[in-house]
Amino acid sequence: MAGKIPDLNAKVRAGTGKGAARQARRDGDVPGIVYGGGVDPQSISIPFNYLLTMLRKGRFMSTLFNLKVEGQEDVRVICRGVQRDVVKDLPTHIDLMRLKRTSRVKIFIPVEFLNADTCPGVKKGGVLTIVRNEVELEVLAGDIPDHITVDLADVQLGDTISISSVTLPEGAKSVISDRDFVIANIAAPRALVADDEEEEEVAADAVPTTGDADAE
Repeated sequence: MAGKIPDLNAKVRAGTGKGAARQARRDGDVPGIVYGGGVDPQSISIPFNYLLTMLRKGRFMSTLFNLKVEGQEDVRVICRGVQRDVVKDLPTHIDLMRLKRTSRVKIFIPVEFLNADTCPGVKKGGVLTIVRNEVELEVLAGDIPDHITVDLADVQLGDTISISSVTLPEGAKSVISDRDFVIANIAAPRALVADDEEEEEVAADAVPTTGDADAE
């Protein structure tokens, strides 16, 4: 499970609307808004370089943060959107949603694969093909897992790993409930598949036809 909830530092943004947002950007900040939790929305701003560093660390959209605003009580939030400049791909606005520990949220959780180096299927020449690097789960806001684990210790060549074969953290469930989707598989390398096909063709050619048998 997730450890200490990371802090996200922000400050109250004076004014609302496009004019105030433009002024925040001129001041080197990224304007944003915090909403939800039965409280009125609040305009905030986050230093541009600080936010960019946080975004580049990864998993920003699937991380529960402890929002710290000077003069206010800390509140748990999750990012619900980052608007970016269409040319530079840099953040221009951020939306944060307040959460209670008992709130259930849908977020993408990274998938971690264990024992890939000792996997029987890989040892036989198979290739681990990852279909999903992350899975969308519904979890408690106060108990968000860092990742889900797929153990490859007993996975054989040709095996497929689906969501039903993965043990999810307690209280978590897949958002996609109507189908058993694939997370990864151990596929035979193309060279091995090609060799098998050639062997099948040779075997087929070696079988005598009815005409040949009668001629003998």
